[in-house]
This record gives sequence, C-alpha cells and structure tokens, in this order.
Amino acid sequence: MKFVDSAIIHVSAGNGGHGCISFRREKFIPKGGPDGGDGGDGGNIWIISDLNMNSLTDYRIKKTFYAENGKNGSNSNSSGKKGKDIFIRVPLGTRILNINTNTIIADIQKKNQKVLIAKGGWHGLGNSRFKSSTNQTPRKKTEGSRGEYKIILLELILIADIGTLGLPNSGKSTLTSALSNAKPKIDYYPFSTLYPVLGTVKIKKKKFIIADIPGIIKGASSGIGLGIKFLKHLSRCRLLLHIIDVTTINKKNINKVKFIILKELKNFNESLFKIPRWLIFNKIDILTKKKIIKITKYITKKIQNNQKYYFISAKNNIGTKQLSKDIIQHLYKT
Repeated sequence: MKFVDSAIIHVSAGNGGHGCISFRREKFIPKGGPDGGDGGDGGNIWIISDLNMNSLTDYRIKKTFYAENGKNGSNSNSSGKKGKDIFIRVPLGTRILNINTNTIIADIQKKNQKVLIAKGGWHGLGNSRFKSSTNQTPRKKTEGSRGEYKIILLELILIADIGTLGLPNSGKSTLTSALSNAKPKIDYYPFSTLYPVLGTVKIKKKKFIIADIPGIIKGASSGIGLGIKFLKHLSRCRLLLHIIDVTTINKKNINKVKFIILKELKNFNESLFKIPRWLIFNKIDILTKKKIIKITKYITKKIQNNQKYYFISAKNNIGTKQLSKDIIQHLYKT
C-alpha cells in the first residue's frame, strides 16, 4: 500500500432546516394559534484521531465529505431532526490547514482527539416563536443558515522521538530494525527505503519511537531524490541519529560527508537543523581491528568536543544496546 502523507479534501457541513408557518386546525378551534416548529441544526464535520491508521491513503480517492442537512420544522410545534455529523478519521500526527485562509485549524497528537472543522448551519425558527400579545397570528418564520464549506489540507507529520538520517545505504533501516520492532525493507542498493517507517524501542518501563526515512543525497532540499519529501517527518523528533557508513570515509572526506546532510537540513528548515544530532559510524564489522583503531583516531580528532558519536555495527548488534540505553537516558532527562 502506498504511503500517503498529504491530501486535500472538501468538507461541507449540513445546512440548517427551515422554520415552519402553521396554525392549529382542530375541531371547534377554527382559528387556533401558531404552531409552526423550528428546523433542525445542520450536521457538523469532525476530525478524529485513529491509532489504527498510519497513512492518509484513504483520501486519495474520497475527497469530498457532506454532513446531513437539518430537517425542516412542521406543524404541532414539531422541530426538524438535526442532521447527522460526519467523522473523518486521521492518524496521529496529522496537521489540519484551511487552504483558503492558510491557517492551522488543529494538530492531531492525542488519542481520541476530536476537532470540529466545519460547523453545521443554525436552525430556522417557526412562526410559533414570533407570537406576542400584539401579534397572535404571526406569519413569520426564518430559514436555516448554510453550513460551513472549507477546503482542507491534511498533512501527516509522523510523531517520533528519534529520527534517523544519512546518505542512501548507510544502514539506517538496519539500525532501526536492530533497535526496535520495526521491519523496514533492507537491501544492498540505494533507496531501498521508499517511505518512512516507525519502530518502538522498549527498555524496562521506558520506551521511545524511532523513525526511519529514505536516504538523503546532495541537493535533496532542492527536490533531488526522495529525502526532501520526507524530511518533514523528523520535525517532531527530539534527537536525530546521523548514520555514516564508516567504510566510505577517510582523513580527507569525513567533514565533507557530514556537511552534505547538515547542509540539506539547514536548507530545508532551520529549526530541523537545530535538533540535537548524534553521529553514528556504522558497519565497523567490515573493518579489521587495525583499521578500526586507525579510523577511530582520526575521526576522534575531527569531531568537535561537544559532539556525541558512536561506532557500531547495526547488522551484528555491536554497540546498539549501549546506544539504546543512552537514548533513553537522554530523552528521559530532558
């Protein structure tokens, strides 16, 4: 199933029912008083969170939603029935924007969160409402008002504590799989990850959610590759893991490899660039012990004093347990 993280939908709340003009017509009461009832309110349209959804795929085809109109009032002071409400279910992390006004209506981040996005029309009044001491037979009623109509952008931004980023084939998916219960597609060619994957990591009573997004390449923030499409899914993260294939770096290119990712982050969003990042040098299982010692020395010299970094093998689970523990410690102390 294709991962869909944005959709434009049209929502029309129900119109209010009209009031009624009516007079009592009973035996022996030929000229009874007014008994026209009110109309019913139009149905509302709500957005409600659904923990069982992880994509906006449902709205690729169905894009228009109508709530029911309120029924008109009738005689005997009978009020019209209220129109039925419509509930649109979305995954956690969905941001709702009004396209016409370019304003954020709501950000769905809680279980069972419900937000009114289009209010139904108000009911019209029947003529019995207008009876007075000076007007015993009013022939006045009001019509129900129209329900709200809006064009809505649904934009899914995944909720995760930790985000992985790096060049294609750096081992992000393997690390996500090693740390969590997620099962992302893992292969030995670039862009095997085509959409974000979430996994949950539990250590005793504490846990965190990790997001794996497709690899980022040079020029991603300008629309090259897949990364730019999914970078937004890291914006809610509290920590980013910058995965680097240790076998591809040497004394001369380590800063260049780091800079590619950092530049794309900064170009995409300044706030994303400011999220704390740890450097994860992956695939040390491929190196000899001699090579590991050598590469560790010059990487250590190049790393800034306040930059946290790890040497791991996600494939062989070398260093991953300690990484998980440190992530838990970082998240639960901040």
